[in-house]
Amino acid sequence: MSLLGLTAVEAGKKIKASEVSVEEAVKEALTAIEKKEEKVNSFVTVDREGALKRAKEVQKGIEEGRYQGPLAGVPVAIKDNMCTEGLLTTCSSKILGNFIPTFSSEAVRNLERAGAVILGKTNMDEFAMGSTTETSFFGATKNPWNTEHVPGGSSGGSCAAVAAEECFYALGSDTGGSIRQPSSFCGVTGLKPTYGTVSRYGLIAYGSSLDQIGPVAKDVTDCAVILETIASHDKKDSTSVKREDYDFTSALKDDVKGLKIGIPRDYFGEGLDGDVKEAVLNAAKELEKKGAVLEEFDLSLVEYAIPAYYVIACAEASSNLARFDGVKYGYRTGEYDGLHSMYKKSRSEGFGAEVKRRIMLGSFVLSSGYYDAYYLKALRTKALIKQAFDKAFETYDVILGPAAPTTAPKLGESLSDPIKMYLGDIYTISVNLAGLPGISVPCGLDKKGLPIGVQLIGNCFEEKKIIRAAYAYEQTREFLHCTLAD
Repeated sequence: MSLLGLTAVEAGKKIKASEVSVEEAVKEALTAIEKKEEKVNSFVTVDREGALKRAKEVQKGIEEGRYQGPLAGVPVAIKDNMCTEGLLTTCSSKILGNFIPTFSSEAVRNLERAGAVILGKTNMDEFAMGSTTETSFFGATKNPWNTEHVPGGSSGGSCAAVAAEECFYALGSDTGGSIRQPSSFCGVTGLKPTYGTVSRYGLIAYGSSLDQIGPVAKDVTDCAVILETIASHDKKDSTSVKREDYDFTSALKDDVKGLKIGIPRDYFGEGLDGDVKEAVLNAAKELEKKGAVLEEFDLSLVEYAIPAYYVIACAEASSNLARFDGVKYGYRTGEYDGLHSMYKKSRSEGFGAEVKRRIMLGSFVLSSGYYDAYYLKALRTKALIKQAFDKAFETYDVILGPAAPTTAPKLGESLSDPIKMYLGDIYTISVNLAGLPGISVPCGLDKKGLPIGVQLIGNCFEEKKIIRAAYAYEQTREFLHCTLAD
């Protein structure tokens, strides 16, 4: 097995034991990126020079005892909507094609404090708007399992990079399933924490009340360790929550005896692919064999989640993206006649079609006469969805379901029908509306050999329960290995 076949924690142990130097680990990752990028297109920016320089600093820090954590020296990839000081941060958009931040996001800084080495920035749907990583200005990312298929989105670059073994782990962000859905499509593990657990400072906003940074890795252990590293209370982020307990690794126990798992009937009806249904229910049976108590129930309000989400997310996006005007930073049109002409032309040329669609939709639902009819109604629906989950968690410890209704569609299929693409988020969106934690764990392959993910959802601040259930399930299956990783 190559070094990149190891998990992040395993690689960290080898580095700590001086079996491998930080520089060797970084060089191996950079070689893998060079070899595979033409096929996958996971990265927007690869910082070869910066990574090798940082490798020497971290090696020295490990030897001097400054970096002692489990991720010290382990190379990581960062989704391109998190600011990285001195390193191009584009959100995969033309409008930020020349933006180099003067500061780093808090999640990135937490990784750097732990001795991580950043390889570069991963491709994504433009401004995180999309479910396939095809709306990127820098071209679509391909699924390493089958390069004719999408990797999912919007964190498709991060998930594809981990699956293709171009890096040991990556950071993604999740607004409506953007970590869990591509993790499912790429056969990796992705965790969306409770809203407010990881600081959003330095994360370029899409939907401020929904966005949350989280880890993408090979297994549940890595995700727990990474979350423990990046989670913190941050005074710079008004939505950051001060938690009493950040010890997520203590939940890594192969023990689910008595754990009550609810299976929503609403998640297994029309539109769910047969292979996905079978694999997800088989995962539930494995947990039952280990002593978990399974029970079906009606979650309700599922059909209202997508319209409520897209009204709220687009409204927030139209406000958040107003700052990209060609004045302070980013792309500015070459020819214009006055200030308003510059605004219009810079935005028209700088934003892609999907971003424009969502800005227009958001502006419409916030406009006079439609605010009450759409935006306020969506906020009330969001509150009802949260109440439905609260009621469910009075009975169940964990909710189990699919991460996506199908496996990865072919490239080009989703963009021709945006509504169909939006409906693909049906199982993940409610989690963001309610601010809950969720994890996607690989649970098999469909008839075409594409990965399937099972999603485990917990109550607010109860990541430990989903980590425990995910870890216990993980012990029952073989590791899914992507052929492109060879």
